Amino acid sequence: MTPMMNVVALVSGGKDSCFNMMCAVADGHRIVALANLQPKGTDELDSYMYQTVGHQAISYYAEAMRLPVYRRFISGTPLSQTKDYEATPDDEVEDLYDLLVEIQSHTPFEAVAVGAIMSEYQTLRVLNICKRLNIKALTYLWQRNQQELLHEMVATDVDAILIKVAALGLTPEKHLGKSVKDLAEYLIQLEAQYGCNPCGEGGEYESLVLDCPLFSKRVVIDESEAVAVSTDSVCPIGFLNPKVLHLEEKPGFDVSKSQRELLEPYMVVLRGSLSKSLRE
Repeated sequence: MTPMMNVVALVSGGKDSCFNMMCAVADGHRIVALANLQPKGTDELDSYMYQTVGHQAISYYAEAMRLPVYRRFISGTPLSQTKDYEATPDDEVEDLYDLLVEIQSHTPFEAVAVGAIMSEYQTLRVLNICKRLNIKALTYLWQRNQQELLHEMVATDVDAILIKVAALGLTPEKHLGKSVKDLAEYLIQLEAQYGCNPCGEGGEYESLVLDCPLFSKRVVIDESEAVAVSTDSVCPIGFLNPKVLHLEEKPGFDVSKSQRELLEPYMVVLRGSLSKSLRE
């Protein structure tokens, strides 16, 4: 086990960033704050770096985890699209840099947890930021087998729904709002049929976490709107726009337990996951 570090978890609302955060805790670290980049004036932004659908839920995560959440509007655009990123004014990557600098002025931390699985574009840019800030990147999911990851997320009670679909075999009418747990085997089947990524790494779908073992309360969507992006007959695209949400108490949740203690029932799975991760 690596020495304990205070960690800021970059959370998009999706299952990958949530599970990666759980892996950081299982690896002996402590989450001290959450960080999120949100869209301004729209509910979905065509960003190369950040998931923005479901951004309405992020503020509820702070209370659910009893942690501060730091947010910043995405003001930049993907100006630098080369593999090796260098600091570029007005690029959307610099929004994350500025957010982490802001957090450093409030909360000391040594690392950020990032849920990237296959995106070299995203990972190299986060590593660039970490080098500039002299902090570490914890990327436990990096280049992992996606079928294994999906099963591990389900086994550790990461409760997420599909909030956007954009792939063959997935339709807004049928699959939006459905749980990843219920669709897990179907998502794996789509890999064999159409070459889809089981965890949605190719943009096939995006997810929204409603609950996980680190949450003291569950996020409930009371009202939402289905938004059609494309009505293509072969591959329609749509997303769910949460309108009204609330937090629901979890009976029996022990607020006196540490983050590590909350994960104790899942440590067999999490240790197995950590053993497969590519770490420095």
